[in-house]
Amino acid sequence: MSGRVAVVTGASGALGTATATRLQEMGATVVRNYHHTQPQDDHAFQADVSTAEGAQALIGFAIKEWGRLDVLVNNAGITRDALAVRMSEDDWDAVLDTNLKGAFLCARAALRPMLRARWGRIVNVSSIAGIMGNPGQANYSSAKAGLIGLTKSLAREVASRNVTVNAVAPGYVPSAIWDGVPEGAKQAILQQVPMGRTGTPEEVAAAIAFLASEEAGYITGQVLAIDGGLT
Repeated sequence: MSGRVAVVTGASGALGTATATRLQEMGATVVRNYHHTQPQDDHAFQADVSTAEGAQALIGFAIKEWGRLDVLVNNAGITRDALAVRMSEDDWDAVLDTNLKGAFLCARAALRPMLRARWGRIVNVSSIAGIMGNPGQANYSSAKAGLIGLTKSLAREVASRNVTVNAVAPGYVPSAIWDGVPEGAKQAILQQVPMGRTGTPEEVAAAIAFLASEEAGYITGQVLAIDGGLT
């Protein structure tokens, strides 16, 4: 990916960090977007991608600095878990705005230069929650399912310009959220996973990097579950 320019949203978390690092190792220049926690990187850029202004500023920064944008990884996401009967409207809106609307806003901004260049890769980070659903996560599951629909629709819109749009759907991967799960609950969850373990951020990043590469040029509109066989 030498000479390519990539933007990774939500790049201060474990998965975003692993993805940005993997793309850099492949030769790409990577803009690491963050909202609150700044990554230790020269190309870090603060923006709230749940707003049109933030998304446009992020994409505009990449274009201004390097004159192009080849890869967008929509990884930014938050959780506000609660049973549906107790979930506030604010918590619903916050998750949908960041996880789904943010991906749309960034993709809309990124597609303009990609379509002009007749080359581009967009990879949306969905979740098995968007495939299976998850109790206590009606907002998160809805947003991640929405990302799958967004992926498939955009893929059909831009395929003729050599721009691909795919999604990955990670299963249980170590994160701040996973760390907060009680040990007994973790074991019950892992018993449902045929491989009997969590994934790693690096394993998910490897799949994202493949979908962002030249070799994946004939793959579009797909959702790759990285879940140890769970789904």
